[in-house]
Amino acid sequence: MEKLKHYAELVKFEHTVFALPFALASVLLLAKEAPTMGKLFWILVALISARTLGMAFNRLVDEPYDRLNPRSQSWPLVSGVLSRGEVKGLIAFSAGVFVLSTVFINFLAFLLSPVVIFLLWLYPYSKRFTYFPHLVLGLVYFLIPVAVDVALNASVSIKAFILGVAMAFWVSGFDILYSLQDYEFDKEHGLKSVPVRFGIEGALKLARTFHLITFLSLLSLGFYDNRLGVIYMGGLLLLAGFLLYEHSLIKPNDLSKVNKAFFTVNGYVSVVFFIVVLLDYIS
Repeated sequence: MEKLKHYAELVKFEHTVFALPFALASVLLLAKEAPTMGKLFWILVALISARTLGMAFNRLVDEPYDRLNPRSQSWPLVSGVLSRGEVKGLIAFSAGVFVLSTVFINFLAFLLSPVVIFLLWLYPYSKRFTYFPHLVLGLVYFLIPVAVDVALNASVSIKAFILGVAMAFWVSGFDILYSLQDYEFDKEHGLKSVPVRFGIEGALKLARTFHLITFLSLLSLGFYDNRLGVIYMGGLLLLAGFLLYEHSLIKPNDLSKVNKAFFTVNGYVSVVFFIVVLLDYIS
């Protein structure tokens, strides 16, 4: 059990709350007919195993820098409670479970699974060659509703694309905010990010722009999908309030509330969106 706790800490398993409610909302929005419990199970397995794979990749690739960064020196791989071999084993296991889950979903999902694995592998390397690694992570999240559509309908609809854009810019925006914590470290060690390229104030402006795109995308979905009504539109106002609150917590001269903005508020955003879609769906 102790080892399992270390694995969960390694991949920040509790942060699955960011993606999972959004993915479940995508199921409600994209399903043309009620999916079987088996299909839902394998979709959830695919999502959780892909996220675990991506985080394990991230920790393994970033280990040399994490050893130098005071913020990450207590993390399981750096502190030695998990070895590189154990993390590689988790990567192999997660990749195997992910590919197996796509086999049980449908053949198209299986054919597309290497694309997902490649992007998950690419993200931790992207800060070495681009100032926009946040958009690479956003692309991973763009694929979630696309993958759900493939799983449910063996196709990709305009609704899935709109949801993908919303998720991509939501995640890219809060990843910019998260990277503010390592602004000085990244500059000193030659790592690239939006804050390194544009400074803290410029990064905050871009994060706000990305989250505005998220809101406008979800708003356009409300007009595009005639099944969505007053509850959905009203819920978007609540979601916008959370996003505004998130950005009010972080100021160029005060980054002390980055973790609250990143972990707490974004969890609320994802959960609120799912609840709003669910309430509209059953009303």
